Amino acid sequence: MKLFVYSYRTFDEDVYFREFSKEYGVELGICHQGPSMENAHLAEGYDYISILTSKINAALVRRFRELGVKMISTRTIGYDHIDLDAARACGMKVSNVTYSPECVADYTMLLILMSIRKMKRILQRAELNDFSLPGIQGGELHNFTVGVIGTGKIGQAVIRDLSGFGCKIYAYDVYRSESVKEYADYVENVQEIYQKCDLITLHMPLFESNFHMIDEKAMAQMKDGVVLINTARGGLIDTKALIKGLETGKVGAAGLDVIEDLKSKCLSKHDLCILRSFPNVVVTPHMAFYTDQAVSDMVKNSILSCCLNERGEENPWEVK
Repeated sequence: MKLFVYSYRTFDEDVYFREFSKEYGVELGICHQGPSMENAHLAEGYDYISILTSKINAALVRRFRELGVKMISTRTIGYDHIDLDAARACGMKVSNVTYSPECVADYTMLLILMSIRKMKRILQRAELNDFSLPGIQGGELHNFTVGVIGTGKIGQAVIRDLSGFGCKIYAYDVYRSESVKEYADYVENVQEIYQKCDLITLHMPLFESNFHMIDEKAMAQMKDGVVLINTARGGLIDTKALIKGLETGKVGAAGLDVIEDLKSKCLSKHDLCILRSFPNVVVTPHMAFYTDQAVSDMVKNSILSCCLNERGEENPWEVK
């Protein structure tokens, strides 16, 4: 089987691509850039392509199909960067991957603790050799009521981890998990999370239906000083509303591993600078997933997904 890999990262993926391509008998083609109309021709003669987060619009989907590509495998859990309607229309299959939920769960706990213990402010002062105490008194997690929106594998891992801190946990998801009920109480609607919780953490994919679900109206229902954590998708939070909430004190702190997309102009550089200027806001570059285990899983499962499709076997990663 032949697989063409776009956005090939030598610095972290190379060892895994070499290992798993050999294990599964896969011939690789490599491009270090993301897929585009200008370099799509490189995939000619390959039945499968593997990508990261580059936007795959309808024209690019059709171009790859014309070149004989059977399936686009994204080495990410999210697949909203691929035009699924165009893929279905031209018979192109799409698949994603899964990786250990512990990487994002661990990072979520990191952002939670950094937010409630005012760690950004502490580190900023330490850089100036200022070790004074006023203004850096934090909270204890067991005193917080925490809301977890989204109880898939990552949300479940976060809830399990939170339970060890002794805090009250509420959960919301359209699809409920029995394992969650051991540690958290499900609520009937997301508004209950907004109203009851001191800290809210997001763990769901992004769809048109939940774009900007945390907006000014949602924040108005929340407790004053609420802490917001987002390691899921940037578009779940309206950044302008968040900035306003931080300025008024409605939002007491925020830990963000994802922000709205600068390229799609959902977020301006000016807004990003304002957001990062707050001493109670931690912004990191979408790296909650970034562990050795997760990168290995991403590469392995992308290759394996293509192999399963080639053999006509059940593919758990195919996006239906």
